Amino acid sequence: MASNMSGTPVNVYAYAALVTAMLLYGGSFVAMKAAVQVLDPWLIVLGRMLLATAAFSLFFRRIPPIGDLRRHLPKLLVMALCEPCLYFVFEAKALTLTQASQAGVITSLLPVMVVCAAGLFQGERTSRLGWLGLCLGVSGAAVLSAFAPEDPYSPDPVLGNLLEFAAMACATVYTLMVKHLVRHFSPLFLTAFQVVTGAVFFTPALLISPWPGSLGWEALAAIAYLGLGVSVGAYSLYNYCLSKLTAARVAGAVNLIPAFTLALGWLLLGETVAGWQWLGIALVLAGARLSGHSP
Repeated sequence: MASNMSGTPVNVYAYAALVTAMLLYGGSFVAMKAAVQVLDPWLIVLGRMLLATAAFSLFFRRIPPIGDLRRHLPKLLVMALCEPCLYFVFEAKALTLTQASQAGVITSLLPVMVVCAAGLFQGERTSRLGWLGLCLGVSGAAVLSAFAPEDPYSPDPVLGNLLEFAAMACATVYTLMVKHLVRHFSPLFLTAFQVVTGAVFFTPALLISPWPGSLGWEALAAIAYLGLGVSVGAYSLYNYCLSKLTAARVAGAVNLIPAFTLALGWLLLGETVAGWQWLGIALVLAGARLSGHSP
């Protein structure tokens, strides 16, 4: 445990876990975008949920004892319904319509939305800077979408970015629910509950989704990364951080995702951002920065 210049203890492990989680999340957009080129998005999500469930089953007995499950079950179900269920419904579809890098930038709206939602529904004070940050972020997302090029790789970026925004709304509710539930359950249990619920939720994809004639190693590697690296690794780290840090501080770290996604999207997928889209990115990040100064 280290201390900053003011003498306040700094949880080094929590911050290291937070940066690692954001890197894994940033890579998830690239992996998902690559996978949806050859496989139905619902099958991809089901595959990652089943893989994550299998991983948790290997060390299920090591998960700390649960609290009063019956009392908190409605809140647990709301948490899991928001993420991974509805979150991936929106995000999986979004990544068939827009670039991974653009979807990654939209995630920067999450800290602003968390701050404002906490003010509306949990009685936390939200300053004018917080609301101004939300307006800037939404404006930036609109600019990013308006100047996004349409091509076979991203046929409808406006709708895709709007669906990613809906996913962020789900992530906002999820963040607030986890911050409450980590007082009663371990982060590992909450993550396991998520992936099992998600596996059940997406099971109908086996019957309604088209199956490809063959699967290359790239798609299988992407699903493995999404299931183990993100659904198990990143979510466990994120929930751990919510048990050690404030919800606003954890959500604020989401600003790292666009940087990671832009770099990985350029390196692995050849995606580019040009012209007025940089203004949209700047507005989104400025809005997120303002929200970080909101009390």
